[in-house]
Amino acid sequence: MVAFPESEYRKGAEIAAQKYLDVALDAARERNVPCDARLVEHPHPWQAILSTAEAAGCDLIVMASHGRKGLQALLIGSETKKVLAHSKLPVLICR
Repeated sequence: MVAFPESEYRKGAEIAAQKYLDVALDAARERNVPCDARLVEHPHPWQAILSTAEAAGCDLIVMASHGRKGLQALLIGSETKKVLAHSKLPVLICR
């Protein structure tokens, strides 16, 4: 049960996501590193990552790993693991 309308949740999530993207874009710009950021909504993040990387002509996907182990890793799942399992592109995992 959500305490506020879904449209408000989506708007808030979009604003938060854009803030994270802006931080990454600013950091890249400060270091003269070419960077492209895209905000994509999809019910399955791993699929959005793969389709966006393919559409953008990427040659590498870089992702973070929280390093969860045991039961927590099994119950939560991992978008990184799903990208690794399905990607035709090389994937670099940072911990």
